[in-house]
Amino acid sequence: MAIVQISRITNRKGYTENLPQLAGAELGWCTDSRRLFIGNGTLEDGAPVIGNTEIITQFSDITVLSNYTYSDIVVGYSAQTGPTSSDPVVRTVQAKLDDMASVRDFGAVGDGVADDTDAINRALYQLYCRENNTQIRRSLFFPAGTYRTSEPIVIPTYAKLIGEGADCSIIYLDTQDSSVPAYVARFGDSRQQTGVNIGTNGATPPQNIEISSMTFQSTEDSDVFLVDQATQCWFDSVNFVGSNTLTEIENSGGVLLPELTAVAFNSNGSQTCNDITFDKCSFTNCSYGINTSDGVFGVTVSNSVFDTLIVGINLEDTPSGFRAVHNIFDNVYSEGIIYNNVDLNVSAYNVFYNVGNSIGGTSPTAVIVKFGHDNNVSINDVFERSDADAFTYPRVQIIGSTSSTGGTQSQVGRYAREAGRTFTLVNAASNQTVITINAQYVRAFEMLYTIVRGVNIRTGRLTVVTDTVGYTDDYTENSSTGITFTVSAVGDTVSVKYTATNTGSSGTLTYSISHLA
Repeated sequence: MAIVQISRITNRKGYTENLPQLAGAELGWCTDSRRLFIGNGTLEDGAPVIGNTEIITQFSDITVLSNYTYSDIVVGYSAQTGPTSSDPVVRTVQAKLDDMASVRDFGAVGDGVADDTDAINRALYQLYCRENNTQIRRSLFFPAGTYRTSEPIVIPTYAKLIGEGADCSIIYLDTQDSSVPAYVARFGDSRQQTGVNIGTNGATPPQNIEISSMTFQSTEDSDVFLVDQATQCWFDSVNFVGSNTLTEIENSGGVLLPELTAVAFNSNGSQTCNDITFDKCSFTNCSYGINTSDGVFGVTVSNSVFDTLIVGINLEDTPSGFRAVHNIFDNVYSEGIIYNNVDLNVSAYNVFYNVGNSIGGTSPTAVIVKFGHDNNVSINDVFERSDADAFTYPRVQIIGSTSSTGGTQSQVGRYAREAGRTFTLVNAASNQTVITINAQYVRAFEMLYTIVRGVNIRTGRLTVVTDTVGYTDDYTENSSTGITFTVSAVGDTVSVKYTATNTGSSGTLTYSISHLA
């Protein structure tokens, strides 16, 4: 109804617990809580309900004054919440805000200047270490920003870290203190204990940790991330960035100094890293992308990038069940993948671009995938390395009963066979090279071949021992093709050459190389 007169406003005061039903427009002041209320008035006066309404002051808790029901007012869409259409869920603002915690609520700034180490570690402790109640474990959100740290971030059991994109939410270690442990971040247990203390004092070792849409970066000579005694952990769209530049790596001569690792693993006798997944991640600007000699199994790296490194993936001694699939390797100085003295590991459907040629070189200086033990496999990996260069340094070097399929080579155990190739035999050419072989890797080989020169056809087998450059050429032809093969060596490079008589026409050589590794 319209206001036709101003009546005298009365007021009361007292304790909150004694607040009575106020008359219409009557004020009530709660002296103990410093809260102010006004009476609604009667239904006859037009009040929707009888009761008191709180007036917001500087002491009001607005998070409990308003309710939240899901609705998108921008597009005019509303979803009926609740278990049934007649029982919608109504939530307080406080409950809604508690769905996710922001690292900035704990004092992190993210401006690239302030030291956010204590704020981040405290947020992780408060959310995941203080209580065993799973309901208090909220996702920890990192709004876009650069969070500078001076000591390692310790990520405890059950933690879930979410950023706004790998290039948007960045944690980077910036310290001149050489005594600080060399990691940007590392896993800890449910008490945020690390290293040899993991699992002590009744703590749960690292497990069920999820990290997504973030970057961990070192601006010092420090490793980036340590996966320590962890089980069932996942990284999605995470960048691991070291401090080495492409120029530094290109000029390093392959020396791993400083020996930086993007992701390292640590296991002990009772806690072995297992069931760890990296998807859509990036490993860059380090000596190693992934490096470990510890016992790990069930690690998968997929749809990721290895770039600006000396070695992409290096496994030594005890890892098993490691799967590198659907990844891209580029600007890798030496080997892309090394599975050395380990078994039951896979390289599959990976693409290797500028790998194993000292980055800026035009000739190969290392193999691309190296298997140093039995029972590993390369399946449908593809390589930018040419066929000619592959005979100098193999795309895949296999030692043991290992299989490799795909690209231009199929290998089972120590038996390797290259895909068929063609070569033009120029009329009247003399002493021209067909292929070159590195005798360090291939001690002997056979070349099965067919020559077609006009109507003349020849098929044969050229057998070569590279140590002594001894060779035999056994063949059958319907008429003379006028082709003579010779084999010579300069150092470790063994060349197969041909000489063609002048018949007026060139010929075509189709051949395949096989050898025992």
